[in-house]
Amino acid sequence: MNNLLSNLSDYINTFLTNMGLFGPVIGSLLIIVESILPVLPLFVFITLNFLKFGPILGFIISWLCTVLGCYISFLMFRNGVQGWFEKRLRNKKGVDKAMKVIDKIKFEHLVTLLAVPFTPAFAVNIAAGLSKIDELKYINALLIGKIFLVFFWGYVGTSLIESIKHPLALVKIFVIILVAYIVSKLLSKKLNL
Repeated sequence: MNNLLSNLSDYINTFLTNMGLFGPVIGSLLIIVESILPVLPLFVFITLNFLKFGPILGFIISWLCTVLGCYISFLMFRNGVQGWFEKRLRNKKGVDKAMKVIDKIKFEHLVTLLAVPFTPAFAVNIAAGLSKIDELKYINALLIGKIFLVFFWGYVGTSLIESIKHPLALVKIFVIILVAYIVSKLLSKKLNL
């Protein structure tokens, strides 16, 4: 078993070494795309950036790309869909009630939503884009909230790679992910999302 884990660790290191700058650049672009189309594994791209560029530069690149992707998604819905949404759907009873809650969301709640790893960022981007949330408020919430999200996924991802050689670290990762998941569920319930 140790031989298998050691081989897997060597494979990952060789892969990261051989892909050069091309891999992380594509990974960074995919972080932006993931914020718009949430079918890609964000934590994988953040982990690759952390492993290739180190914890500081990898963090900065991942954070900037995540913020940029979320802001692009926000703008797409604010400028492209909000007018249609206001005319056709906003006045429906359930939709109007939900949008009033989103319109009046406190800054600290918005930051918290964006910071929690299991909150679907694309849904927050869409809701914010369709709402009457001030654009500057949303940008500031993104800049602060995504710090925690990127740090979390970078730490978990690099720890997961490290745990190939030290399997006991998997327990630590599992506990961190479980706590983050529970916090996200409690926040969703408290904020009636």
